[in-house]
Amino acid sequence: MSVIRRAATLPVSFFRRSAEVVARELLGTMVVSTLDGGRTGGCIVETEAYLGSEDPASHAYLNRRHAQNGALFGPAGTWYVYLSYGMHWCANLVCGVPGQGSAVLLRALEPAEGLALMRERRGRVADRQLCSGPGRLCQALGITRDQDGLAMRRSGVLVRARQDRMPPAVVVSPRIGITKAADWPLRFAVSGSPWISRPGSQTR
Repeated sequence: MSVIRRAATLPVSFFRRSAEVVARELLGTMVVSTLDGGRTGGCIVETEAYLGSEDPASHAYLNRRHAQNGALFGPAGTWYVYLSYGMHWCANLVCGVPGQGSAVLLRALEPAEGLALMRERRGRVADRQLCSGPGRLCQALGITRDQDGLAMRRSGVLVRARQDRMPPAVVVSPRIGITKAADWPLRFAVSGSPWISRPGSQTR
């Protein structure tokens, strides 16, 4: 694990594409948080795509809108942060065109910067568990509902381009922890990464 070198923040145009494409291409990019006066970050190693109104597992399914999911229908590159099971914040980046309701869930990072602060926020856990899951990731980076609806560039949590020109090898599997459209192959992970949230059957 090493300190994150400075790289260009991803442009809004990166997110104006299908969630499936964005989810795959976010792998290997770097998330940097400067929330609460601290700096933490890491490399994205696992994501899931949610495809909007036609995806039964999406919060935008059938275009159902309410106060809690309004950000999901906003512009590309906006954070959509929701509370899972009344306990854990989950961070998504909105994709496509406004009103589509598609987004990418950040599922796991390889920690690279600010590990002492991550450990303080996460408590007595192994480093392997600092960011291995969407709720753990948000806790480690300090992400809460305060980021919901904010443009990524104004949120205090930036996603920066990959530092390596070669994209990582990617494995694909069904999404985790859902009951609807559970067999859709929309979970993307860096092949061989020990930092993903959960191993599973995967195909290239």
